[in-house]
Parts: sequence; structure tokens; C-alpha cells
Amino acid sequence: MTSLRQRMTEDMQVRNLALNTQTSYLQQVSLFARHFNKSPEILGPEDIRAYQVYLTNEKKLAPGSVLIAVAALRFLYKVSLNKDWTFEDVIPAPKKPQKLPVVLSPEEVVQFLGCVGSIKHRAILTTCYAAGLRISEAVRLKPTDIDSQRMVIRVNQGKGQKDRYVMLSPKLLETLRSYWRAVRPKGWLFVGDVPGQPINRSSVELACQKARRLSGIRKPITPHSLRHGFAVHLLESGTDVRTIQLLLGHRSLATTARYLRIATSKVCSTSSPLDLLPRPVPVEPEPATPQYF
Repeated sequence: MTSLRQRMTEDMQVRNLALNTQTSYLQQVSLFARHFNKSPEILGPEDIRAYQVYLTNEKKLAPGSVLIAVAALRFLYKVSLNKDWTFEDVIPAPKKPQKLPVVLSPEEVVQFLGCVGSIKHRAILTTCYAAGLRISEAVRLKPTDIDSQRMVIRVNQGKGQKDRYVMLSPKLLETLRSYWRAVRPKGWLFVGDVPGQPINRSSVELACQKARRLSGIRKPITPHSLRHGFAVHLLESGTDVRTIQLLLGHRSLATTARYLRIATSKVCSTSSPLDLLPRPVPVEPEPATPQYF
């Protein structure tokens, strides 16, 4: 390990960055250094600019992927190398397209979950939908996190290293009890193939894609789609945005508010001006082309 890598690692550790963030930042800086075959200490703004052009034009990475590289390089040069640059100019962040998620209807959720073959995978995907959990949060649940007395689920150290509580649905509790009787997990609620370890995220994602194919649903479905469905379906049933923000563990209300642009109770609450016209617009068929032969 080089002295710079050691210093950056320690800088992230003292700031208590998430382990996944630390791993990602080190990987991005390593790729940057290998691209030039030089230490980042002797690379400057022009090299960083050339690398961003390379990522965008040659590698054709999505803006979200470039943003990860930008965040890593900003940390390296601002914190570990203590540069006094204007980082918004030297290492600009690409504008990320504002995309709305594709959301399953409640009927499609039932259809999808019914096609999940494994009782373990069905239980964990049902938990993602019923409690609005991220897959990273669901796989790390422990039996002690399920509080059937208070009917809540404790999410320990979710995204941003924040704890929170979410509701425990009576139907979900019944599902989890059936799963418990069948599997008798120890340590983790959803145990993996490796003894003493929770289920792997990729295993759940593969089960999700298999169930999507079996269900015949044409919409893209990932475990995170169930979290989106949780938020939108709550909105459509009348739950206020602030409550949903707390349940999802969002830092900003603006992040939660984007679901207002998807919920049919909001989007469809206003009639189209077409429906206000005094009579339907006639749809005249095109005249048939004369046949001469």
C-alpha cells in the first residue's frame, strides 16, 4: 500500500465514511492513477480534465458513474492532498438527468411476489415492499429487529449510518413467522450460503429477475422497485409526504417529493381539458385508396 493510499484510507476512517464508500473511492482513485501510470500527487487539473473527458466520451459512462469518480477525486485532492483549488471548476460534476422510476401497480406487486419461488427470497422481497426497505437494509435484518409487541421494524445503520423505525405490517409478520418456522434462521434473519453471513444482495437480485420473467410483467423490476412502490402506494392511499420521508429515511424532503409526480392520486386528480369539451372529438377514418388493379 502506498503512503498516499494509506493517508486517504485514514482520512476516510476518521470521518467515519461508510465502508462501501471507502471501497468505492479507493477503486476510483486507483483507476485514475492507472490511467496515467502516475501517482495522483504529480497529476494536476489538466490531467483530471482529460480523465473526465475520457470517462465521458470514450468510456461513455453514465453521469451517475462519473459522479462517483468526481466525488472520489474531490476527496483525494481536497482532504488528503489539501489542495486549495476551486473544486467546482477544477473537478466539475456532470448534470445528472432527472428520471422518474417505473412503479408497479398493487396488482402487479401481488402477481410478482406470487412468482418468487424460494420462501426466503419471497420473504425478503415482501419485506422490501411492506416496509419500504433498501435491499442493503433488508439483507442485514436480525430476528431481534422485528418487534411484534410494538409492531415495528428497527433498521440499524441504514444509508447515511442512520437508525430508524418502520411499521410492521400484520401480513408481513405472518409471512415472516411462516418463513421462520420453515427455516429457523440464526444470527441474521435472512441467512446466506456462507455460515454466519447474511444473504448476498446479488442472490436476491437474481431471484427478482427470475420472478419477473415468470410473472410476464414487462416493466423493469429490481428490489428497489418495491421500495418505490411502497412510497407511491402510500401517497395514493392518502399518507402525507413528511411521514413517507421518515419511513424511507430520506435526508431531504425534496427526494421524497418526487413521488408526487408519479402518484395517480396527484397526477390524475385534475381532468384533462379534452374531457371538458362539449362533445367527443370525432375520429374520421382515412379515405380508402382507390384500387385500379
